[in-house]
Amino acid sequence: MLEELRKINMKTAVFMAMCFYSLTFLIQVLIISGIIPLTWVNGGRSESFATQLPISIINIIISIIGGVITLIVGGNILYKYKRGITVISWFFVVLWSFGFILQLLGTPFEKMVISLILLLGVISNLRMAIEKR
Repeated sequence: MLEELRKINMKTAVFMAMCFYSLTFLIQVLIISGIIPLTWVNGGRSESFATQLPISIINIIISIIGGVITLIVGGNILYKYKRGITVISWFFVVLWSFGFILQLLGTPFEKMVISLILLLGVISNLRMAIEKR
């Protein structure tokens, strides 16, 4: 399976990851703006905007951090810290894999939309994690 993933060009994986982080950012903005109802996200457990807002802000921050790290990995910036970059990439693989599983247990919107976006994140980050540096 890892050999199949290595067939994905690294630039393609970076592009996929940037699409993932951009979509994640956009979804959180749509949640904050009220375009996506609170009952569609967080397993439908957000009781109010006040409880959802911190979750969305944390997700936005993680998306920005992930996007910056993706650009660093894709641009071979900080190539001296190969092990650190690999560890961070694997951390994101685990995080997004866990999130993917949770989305499959969530609302219909999470199952049909968010889980596919997270799958994009898992695949792209996994490709970056297995890169031989």
